[in-house]
Amino acid sequence: MNTATSSPPSLDGSIDCSVRGSVLLIAINRPAKRNGFTPKMFRELGEAYTRLDDDPALRVGVLHAVGDHFTAGLDLPTIAPLMQRGEKAVPLGLVNPLDLGMEGYRRRSKPMVVAVQGITYTLGIELMLAADIVVAADDCRFSQLEVKRGIMATGGATLRMAERAGLGNALLHLLTGDEFGSAEALRLNFVQKVVPAAQLLDETLRIAEAIAAQAPLAVVATRNNALKAVEQGPLAAMQDFITVQQGLSRSEDAAEGVRSFVEKRPAKFQGR
Repeated sequence: MNTATSSPPSLDGSIDCSVRGSVLLIAINRPAKRNGFTPKMFRELGEAYTRLDDDPALRVGVLHAVGDHFTAGLDLPTIAPLMQRGEKAVPLGLVNPLDLGMEGYRRRSKPMVVAVQGITYTLGIELMLAADIVVAADDCRFSQLEVKRGIMATGGATLRMAERAGLGNALLHLLTGDEFGSAEALRLNFVQKVVPAAQLLDETLRIAEAIAAQAPLAVVATRNNALKAVEQGPLAAMQDFITVQQGLSRSEDAAEGVRSFVEKRPAKFQGR
């Protein structure tokens, strides 16, 4: 999936950002190496996710890739020394794209929609599972193959694959490191939609722009509550219902929602 939003490629790759309305497009750009992630790319990805959260004009992120593949995963020759030293590729203080709630990192608050195509290995699966909605091209090839390299998946796959698909289904792929396609990823709830490769970015942007058109405060609150239910359980999430709804109902956007309903027109939300 080639786009017109990306910078010329560099040997270490890059993460290129562009803005479309209130949507931040984040492009993984190292197609000559199947978008294998270097330390530089990790840092820039953390910076891009942080930009999304910090810019009030941005409402939704779209993560996609330049070229035929999403990512082959880690560029091990450049990443292995960090692993051996126990160092982190994303600087502390930024939003962690893997959204694991690790100490020293911020957690993303705005929605992220991901478009995946072609080879989507290891880190690629973990990035998409850490996002909110995933659209996959029908040519995807997925593999969580760390066991074939003598290491363990530590970007969230061991947690989220089991959460989405059940322990047996997760271990089938985690322990064999096998390759599977888009239909299997859809069956296991790893992706939400499968589309022809030529339609991938258009469909992903359609979803992102539909989210961006909604009331931003309500979108963030809804996402946070659903995430809390998954991570802490339904009872914990229900404790927030009254107070969160009370705050939202007093917002300017809630008033605009009522006015637009009465006036039978699309709402124009300001995030206030």
